[in-house]
Amino acid sequence: MINKSFKVLFLGDITGRPGRMAVHKFLSSLCGEEKPDFVVANVENASHGFGLTKKNYDELLSYGIDCFTAGNHIFDKKEIFDYIAADNILVRPINYPNYTIGCGCRIFEKADKRIAVLNALGQVFMPPINSPLECLADEIEKIKKDVDYIIVDFHAEATAEKIAIGRFLSEKGVTLFAGTHTHVQTADEKIINGMGYITDAGFCGSADSVIGMDYEISINRFLTPYPVRYEVAPAKVLQVNAVVACFDDKKTISIKRINELYKDDTSELRGSGGENEG
Repeated sequence: MINKSFKVLFLGDITGRPGRMAVHKFLSSLCGEEKPDFVVANVENASHGFGLTKKNYDELLSYGIDCFTAGNHIFDKKEIFDYIAADNILVRPINYPNYTIGCGCRIFEKADKRIAVLNALGQVFMPPINSPLECLADEIEKIKKDVDYIIVDFHAEATAEKIAIGRFLSEKGVTLFAGTHTHVQTADEKIINGMGYITDAGFCGSADSVIGMDYEISINRFLTPYPVRYEVAPAKVLQVNAVVACFDDKKTISIKRINELYKDDTSELRGSGGENEG
């Protein structure tokens, strides 16, 4: 009998209502062998581009997402303090100070497998934070004997930092490393030492935008010295960026980049992606 591989879908930063709509359309379209065994989504921008409300938390949960990862905006909506302590699927950055509410690593059980998901913030061009390399390495050493797969969402600005830490973690037993935060999907999905890797998974939201935000507001921020709050761009075209990876024997055996566009009437405009098998 041939063992069925374990399929994981990792969705890039969900940005505002357009991002939630895009993810709903995409997940609803999956059927048969297309359906993943486990779904991870970065949700730190899911509520009007900054943070996560309880209403949107429940909405995304109803779509069938198994794990939510986060980043530097996860505490922007203050109501998160009302529900995060009782939450059991949201993973906030592990390298926040120890007293920070929430959890930086969670272990899930799905399809007879134990999956650990970790989240960390980068240090380059980001607010001051503890070393992601040390925090991740310490936690992985503690859990690696008790889980089948380890997934890391590294939320960072600098591509060099993502590449360096990704390479380091490929030697520590990580199964999938997905970069987030910059909202621009990179075309470098690959397998490194049995670990699926992509520098940035991209974002889910309005394709007619500046990384999900309104174009005019974004331009004005560059043209004037005055502070202007970003607003989520209107959703004329919806975009889904993600990667799907297949695991077997604690390793990634294939990884594929997903880049889908949808009209408002849900008809698919275009799908593209790259595939790297090993």
